[in-house]
Amino acid sequence: MGGEEARPRGGGGLRRAGDKKGPEGGGRRSGPAPGPPLRGFRWLWRQLRLWRRWPRGGHKMATAAAGALGLLWGWLWSERFWLPQNVSWADLEGPGDGYGYPRARHILSVFPLAAGVFSVRLLFERFIAKPCALHVGIQDSGPYQAQPNAILEKVFISITKYPDDKRLEGLSKQLDWDIRKIQCWFRHRRNQDKPPTLTKFCESMWRFTFYLCIFCYGIRFLWSSPWLWDTRQCWHSYPYQPLTSGLYYYYIMELAFYWSLMFSQFTDIKRKDFLIMFVHHLATIGLITFSYINNMVRVGTLIMCLHDASDFLLEAAKLANYAKYQRLCDTLFVIFSAVFVVTRLGIYPFWILNTTLFESWEMIGPYPSWWFFNGLLLILQVLHVIWSYLIVRIAFKALIRGKVTYPGRIRPRLCTLHSFLTSFLFSVPGGSWTVSSLACI
Repeated sequence: MGGEEARPRGGGGLRRAGDKKGPEGGGRRSGPAPGPPLRGFRWLWRQLRLWRRWPRGGHKMATAAAGALGLLWGWLWSERFWLPQNVSWADLEGPGDGYGYPRARHILSVFPLAAGVFSVRLLFERFIAKPCALHVGIQDSGPYQAQPNAILEKVFISITKYPDDKRLEGLSKQLDWDIRKIQCWFRHRRNQDKPPTLTKFCESMWRFTFYLCIFCYGIRFLWSSPWLWDTRQCWHSYPYQPLTSGLYYYYIMELAFYWSLMFSQFTDIKRKDFLIMFVHHLATIGLITFSYINNMVRVGTLIMCLHDASDFLLEAAKLANYAKYQRLCDTLFVIFSAVFVVTRLGIYPFWILNTTLFESWEMIGPYPSWWFFNGLLLILQVLHVIWSYLIVRIAFKALIRGKVTYPGRIRPRLCTLHSFLTSFLFSVPGGSWTVSSLACI
């Protein structure tokens, strides 16, 4: 109209010489042609940059966050890491027999069960363990309370719990107290922070009861399982190995127990090894969960039962020690040492590692999570050797001296070794707990 040629909307027709280029004029965008779409971490990095440009609540920010979470979730559950070649998660959706195949959602049932185990523990300690402690002569009384003193309390909390001679002399002049009286005050004050013997007896009796019961159940269950007598059955038809009710309950109860220990740490009296044991329980839960999701439950039951074989003996020795039955304590500790060495240095490497390394390689071949799992088991075996050496030293001195004693050099080494382990290792149940228990018996 008016001398101008009509043009379709959007600039889809012929462009005149005076028309603009680009989107406004309907032409093609200038610049290089777009490359292939971004994938992986390059895509995630681009989404994070977009997230920084847009204000909160923006649509693109929400899209980028959802995409980043989706990418992280996909990487976390990568089939190339978790499963052998030519196996996908969809292949394990079938019902199978019994309880089907292990699924990650099964782990959710552990939390109410762990709360139930924790409640049972409270009832057990109050109505069973405590009367037993009183019956063997353990008094229901706390440590001797130190005389209230603001100056010494400030030194104890802010400066040191073990004052040297120079500081003791200064405090003696300041308070007009005898040095020996000040030393007694600090000793009584340190004892106030220690849990009473009655509490330790009740806790050990609960662990002894659980370890003994779960070990007996494990032996009863594995006795009728074919992979106890032929470890190659652990990998036969892997990963298409359906759960049975006995296997499911065995795994879930072990996992629920360690979750209950996680809960109880925040309600129990705080000890020096709080952080160490927290990391240990977290590591144990991680490995049990890992082996369940990866359907390595058959060999996992062998490992759990093998480690439970010595744990209840250690708790029994601690009970005898708290009750001041020294000869019984020494005898149980020597038996524990023998069982520990036989299971960790004999059965574990020649039976467990043989099947996880060689028989599984032959039957299913290696894949990423296979390397990860066996790497942890090999590291644990190295630590078994160190633990066995320390335990045998203590047991030998118990036989020579007639009492389990801990020289000043051994206890720090135990705690240092335990801290080193739990800093990087997802330990098998019962492993690092043994060393921590030895250090605190």
